Amino acid sequence: MARPGEELPQEVLALIFRHLSLKDRAAAAQVCRAWAEAVTCSSIWHHMNISCDGEMESTLLPSLFSCLHHIRHLQLGFEPSSERSRAAATELLTVLADRACGLRSLRLECHGEKRLFDAGRDVLSAVHAVCGAARELRHLDLRSLPFTLDDGLVLQVARGCPRLHSLFLDNHTLVGSVGPQSVLELLDACPHLYALGLHLASLSRTALEMLAAPDRAPFRLLAVRCACPEDARASPLPDEVWAAVRQRNPGLAVELELEPALPVESVMRILQPTVPVAALRLNLSGDSVGPVRFAARHYADTLRQLEVRAAASATLDAALEELAACCVGLRDVHCFCVVSPSVLNAFRTHCPHLHSYTLKLQREPHPWRPTLVA
Repeated sequence: MARPGEELPQEVLALIFRHLSLKDRAAAAQVCRAWAEAVTCSSIWHHMNISCDGEMESTLLPSLFSCLHHIRHLQLGFEPSSERSRAAATELLTVLADRACGLRSLRLECHGEKRLFDAGRDVLSAVHAVCGAARELRHLDLRSLPFTLDDGLVLQVARGCPRLHSLFLDNHTLVGSVGPQSVLELLDACPHLYALGLHLASLSRTALEMLAAPDRAPFRLLAVRCACPEDARASPLPDEVWAAVRQRNPGLAVELELEPALPVESVMRILQPTVPVAALRLNLSGDSVGPVRFAARHYADTLRQLEVRAAASATLDAALEELAACCVGLRDVHCFCVVSPSVLNAFRTHCPHLHSYTLKLQREPHPWRPTLVA
């Protein structure tokens, strides 16, 4: 510990300042020259989580912008229904695009109850600019954006980010506007890509064949969201192509999310036996029992996470018990309806690797908290 009159070494100050908010960092920079030098040290800016609400005051912008070139990993949060918050996010991303040579990962987080589905072009234009400048970008996560993503964005990523490892476009939008051809160009331009999140309509047979190519690096994660009308109309991808992808990528995990807009016949067409589904999220307005039973019979070796939002019923309880007995590798089970005690007992008995579950035996106020298994 430093004695009175002594200064802490800059590396120690940097370790302390790393845990400060933007507002507190700006205040620390005004204390003395040594603190100002420590607070602008590149290492404390490598991993940043920035909120464009309370923290983004006008007095903070100059000190923040002067350090943007140090950022390597950025999680940026904003409220899309707030014009001020959205403008702050847009301004930060725009400036970042001019100084983003070393940016490795970018994740956008939207929060707030009201989301604007018909806005956001300002934010998306700024993301375009970042992708055009950040040649070292490895990870881009846009699944929290409530705005429609399009081919132009995917093609910009393909042109500007050749070292990309992961890209998540499976956001909660009402319209799917990323075409299969754009995805093919992305896969061709980014040979190191190993994780991809898409709407089902953006996926094609040719894309799966590219993932099964012998000269391509192993692929690890494919997150597929099925929610918009385009997804409901998408044709099933051939079982033999899925089998080839699994053979080439034995470690591949598929995350499958099904939303209420899908008709029952589309749901059962999307669920294919050969897909290595590791995470299944069912939020269906129609039959949920059929998909749960399908998962029990065909995803027993691969399923690790299950989420069900449905109406409580005795038939659903029976299907969940069947699934528990078959899918013994499950780690997380979350059912957002009241279940019988036998369902809880089935998962506790048959799934030794269970890490957390939401299995309520009676109605409780929301939000329901999961139970962690000791």
